[in-house]
Amino acid sequence: RQFIQDGVKLCVAEMIRSGTTCLNDMYFFPDIMAKTCQQMGMRATTGLIVLDFPTVWAQSADEYLSKAMAVIDEVKEYPLISTAFAPHAPYTVSDKPLEKIAMYSSELDIQVHMHIHETQFEVDESVKNIGKRPLERLDQLNLLNPNLMAVHMTSLNELEMERIAETGVHVVHCPESNLKLASGFCPVDTLQKLNINICLGTDGAASNNDLDMFGEMRTAALLSKGISGNASSCNAEQSLRMATINGAKALGLADQIGSLEAGKKADVIAVDFSQLNTQPVYDPIAQLVYATNSMQVSHVWINGEQKLKDYQLTDIDAVEIISTAQQWQDKIQEP
Repeated sequence: RQFIQDGVKLCVAEMIRSGTTCLNDMYFFPDIMAKTCQQMGMRATTGLIVLDFPTVWAQSADEYLSKAMAVIDEVKEYPLISTAFAPHAPYTVSDKPLEKIAMYSSELDIQVHMHIHETQFEVDESVKNIGKRPLERLDQLNLLNPNLMAVHMTSLNELEMERIAETGVHVVHCPESNLKLASGFCPVDTLQKLNINICLGTDGAASNNDLDMFGEMRTAALLSKGISGNASSCNAEQSLRMATINGAKALGLADQIGSLEAGKKADVIAVDFSQLNTQPVYDPIAQLVYATNSMQVSHVWINGEQKLKDYQLTDIDAVEIISTAQQWQDKIQEP
């Protein structure tokens, strides 16, 4: 539990410093994740992980779901925290728990966060083992709907993309992780033409290696152009929307966050364009996506509370967090 808590602290500090004001994650001990984010003043949708096999968090799919329901009740006391069911992937969760998740998600109106079509190998193995592609199976289990956040989504055929559009599934594109792991390409250009909601994710630090959304915006925009052969594909405005309002839509929070509008939560960042790499400024949105780096974030507010002021974390001890991370590194690397 201490390992999870310290890891969450490191991630939250990195994200706030780089201008991220809301996160969605899936891992073990989501109760620790939720509590730590609330204490640090970070808005988060905590993924309630579900697997078929035992781990330190739970011993069976039923126990994962039982603990998930307990965390849902627990986080009602945390104003910055929401939840999402998080069945890891089609190949790690069997039909029965997925059917229960589809039912609970509908009854409680809670999002579902799942890694889907991450690689061609995953698709091929599904066809080999059960005679169906992963999305076809999930459709038959009633999981394809506006509550589903489908992460990665490579190796899609035309019928699958049309079905995603029909059902309102949200696609979470993780361009840098997919490139690093040679997982394949999410067909962003085609998905956008079908008016599918696409948002951006970093994946975990082990697969990226950072949690920098500015880098994801730039990579997403450039990658889509290169794959499609269309220089206007995934333009700067679309990429910025993928990192902001589209993510809020996927989380079911678009009425609260994701854009600067009267009545929404005060989740705001300020970016310093006075640096050499961002001068002169003819188009602020293009400059944000193609030229800005995350260290140019100067101020951050989450829920109206200032978390970064003049490039410095206001109430998070970065020195202590780094020291703790280095202690874990030493422990992990012990012979």
